[in-house]
Amino acid sequence: MPTQTHSIVALVGRPNVGKSTLFNRITRSRKALVDPTPGVTRDRHYEKVVWNDNLFMLVDTGGIEDSSGDVMGDHIRDQAMAAIEEADIILFLLDGREGVTPADKEVTNLLRRTEKTIFYVVNKIDGPEQEEEQLYQFYELGVDRFWPLSAEHKYGFTDLMNGLEDSLQANDEEVDLPEGTIKIAFFGRPNVGKSSMINQILGQERMVVSEVSGTTRDSVDTLLSYGKYNYLLIDTAGIRRKGKTTEKLEKFSILKALAALEKCDIAVVLIDASEGITEQDTKVIGYTQEQGRGLILLVNKWDLVQDDKIRQEQIMAEIALAAPFVGFAPLLTASALTGYGIKRLFPVIGSVFKQFTASFPTAALNRLLQDAVEAHSPPIYKNKRLKFYYTSQVGSRPPKFVVMSNSSKGVHFSYERYLVNRFRDGLGLDKVPLQLFIRDKNRDKKKKK
Repeated sequence: MPTQTHSIVALVGRPNVGKSTLFNRITRSRKALVDPTPGVTRDRHYEKVVWNDNLFMLVDTGGIEDSSGDVMGDHIRDQAMAAIEEADIILFLLDGREGVTPADKEVTNLLRRTEKTIFYVVNKIDGPEQEEEQLYQFYELGVDRFWPLSAEHKYGFTDLMNGLEDSLQANDEEVDLPEGTIKIAFFGRPNVGKSSMINQILGQERMVVSEVSGTTRDSVDTLLSYGKYNYLLIDTAGIRRKGKTTEKLEKFSILKALAALEKCDIAVVLIDASEGITEQDTKVIGYTQEQGRGLILLVNKWDLVQDDKIRQEQIMAEIALAAPFVGFAPLLTASALTGYGIKRLFPVIGSVFKQFTASFPTAALNRLLQDAVEAHSPPIYKNKRLKFYYTSQVGSRPPKFVVMSNSSKGVHFSYERYLVNRFRDGLGLDKVPLQLFIRDKNRDKKKKK
């Protein structure tokens, strides 16, 4: 069973060279704010991109500049420098109209020290004539190849993306895993004990361990064979806290987490018992559900509160209050230091994975829907009683169901939630996210008209 890594591509350059415009061009969106004011892209914007079947994560950074002590300038520079450190491929944008600046020279010198794939892109070149007039001045940077581009008018864009596509294919790796391998990614803030937890799992269970290189960029994932089951443990970079500035900043490490979410079945989010659940923890939990992954919440360092029943109850209450949207997720306590609770983890992983991949016959689903409607009649919408005709499963990982109705717009969220709960109870899906889509039965006929 193949598992594939995906590249992180970072847009780097001085303020106002067109990074956000290129971001929008590649992602086919307007998500990055485009504004002539330098420094407007203060924090990273990132987006999954599929280009000719190549999946990568594109990140737009703030501009690099000599900030001379300016706090926001320092922050923007730190963001961009983190991109150089963490990304797999870097698109370094230069301004074809302004020419080479001291900051461009400084960044070029920094980029020479990395072994990453670098594309030196000269933006704001609108055609062959401008390319001939403006490109020559950049060769003083000592770079072999420049990519002329107009991010706004698309000149040179196809050539750039073809070159990027070749690098993506060379950079992405595919690793064969035993059939049925359960892929588990561990997430947590620095010092939450994530690496210690993985080491404790490996040591305590005395599993047959083999290393699978290439499945992450900055660590080695571990393939575990235990009994008749195989597990791929995916280590992730720690999710850092917010910066000291008042802005709510997403640190670059979140991209590593998002990349790990792309290839895992189940996310194990570690929470520090000494601190309780934090805002950053809830963000990561939210990301797992945006990706529709199975989820286990694991409170580590339980040994620190093992004799304090009041604090234990507080921690559990705080988690329930902070993350009510994942009430289905199993909540476990453990200690990476002492090994407490480790043996309970894998049976729970097994039950979550079984539900995560479950399939159900259509006849049983329709009986379940009929019973639910009979037990609680749908509301009236526009003087008509809502009707639900039939249902079927349209996917798994997580389980996905579609219900056909005479008016999807008339289904109040409270009734939709009722149906979700009935499906959960009736199908035994109490530990995983469940996706229910309500569609109009006559939608296709309406479109034809």
